[in-house]
Amino acid sequence: MPLDIKRVESFQFTVANQVRDGARLLSQFAAAGVDLHAFKAVPAAAGARFTLLAADSPTLAAAARAAGVTLDGPRPAVLIKGGEEPGALSGIYRKLAAAEIDVPEASGIAGVNGGYGVVLYLKPENCARAIAALSQ
Repeated sequence: MPLDIKRVESFQFTVANQVRDGARLLSQFAAAGVDLHAFKAVPAAAGARFTLLAADSPTLAAAARAAGVTLDGPRPAVLIKGGEEPGALSGIYRKLAAAEIDVPEASGIAGVNGGYGVVLYLKPENCARAIAALSQ
């Protein structure tokens, strides 16, 4: 299965309580029509740091403003979807290494509808290069 690769934007915000505040804000975003490609939440000094990748960044930005949340971003990322197969991630990293593209941060999941997803958080100047390298 060919890879589905696209450039996306990531946004971050911090909450005091991951579950309570996260539930409230994610519910507000959902009510505002925010469709998420991916999210992650990790511990932060002041609670939890959420990273969101929305299908439509302006909708997320408007929902955050309405909720009184200040977003940090946008930051560039590359979203990759593919069919689940052993070694798929190693193939992605081999192509990026061959193109000498550094990946400061990445996350992924497998086993969803017979496929996988990977998010590469890259420097802005590396997004187009990464997409080109992975499209070969």
